[in-house]
Amino acid sequence: MLCVEVLEEQVWRERARAHAQRVDALVADHLARKRDGAPHPVHDFLFSYYSYRPSQLRRWHPGYGVGLENAHEYADRRGYEIVDDVARVSPTMLAERHDLIAGTHALLAATASRPANTGCFGMHEWAMVYRSEGTRHPHPLRLGAEGTDKVVESHRITCSHFDAYRFFTPAARDRNTLRPRSEDRPAFEQPGCLHAGMDLYKHAFRLAPLIGSELIADCFALARDIRVLDMRAAPYDLADLGFQPVRVETAEGKRTYAAAQAGFAERGAPLRARLIEACEMLLACNEVVAR
Repeated sequence: MLCVEVLEEQVWRERARAHAQRVDALVADHLARKRDGAPHPVHDFLFSYYSYRPSQLRRWHPGYGVGLENAHEYADRRGYEIVDDVARVSPTMLAERHDLIAGTHALLAATASRPANTGCFGMHEWAMVYRSEGTRHPHPLRLGAEGTDKVVESHRITCSHFDAYRFFTPAARDRNTLRPRSEDRPAFEQPGCLHAGMDLYKHAFRLAPLIGSELIADCFALARDIRVLDMRAAPYDLADLGFQPVRVETAEGKRTYAAAQAGFAERGAPLRARLIEACEMLLACNEVVAR
């Protein structure tokens, strides 16, 4: 399947304009802080940890199988070709990304097959500073170093996400009941994990331009909201930034966190399903192109 739909110029330019306006609203504060040299430990994470720049997020792609009428400016974009005055993502790009698509599909499908676990209570951020002389952020610890260590020691740590677990301090690593590794993510990832929810954004943008930019932006919006909960439940005092803590060291805080976690899992489920569907379509198209 090379191209199943061609969008008239007026149609695709309006979609591209709407996408750019949406992204501009989402990233305006980040860009203003960047100009002023005023980093933000909560919101800037999505651009410091993930490798997708605001300009890339703003750039609109229709996805594989959709052609754009009179879109000659796309000729210089990586992965595109112009055929009969129609711009489209090339079959060559699709073939190049086969392993990434297959691996992403396997991980997302495995994650979606499991029930959401909401019993971790955000202890991953606490484990990252356990028995450490320093912290990962410039803000002070709400309970101090000793109080933070006691919280870690009084909880059962059950982090299933490798990219969180790998930042645990050596002393905290042995306290985790699981041993996730980079190569066995599909065996551990579960939809209740906040980082698995944020990573939907990573999985989406890594598939660009093969998937539509609206889906990438939807995943970004979810990740942005999840990041706020992630840091509100962390051991840091972020009151000066306007973030009241979710005190996961208390019974009430645990209930608040678990309820919010379940809500994000529910919001993430249809996005994960859309990504799975997109991967399956791309894999099927790749088989046709390879024949």
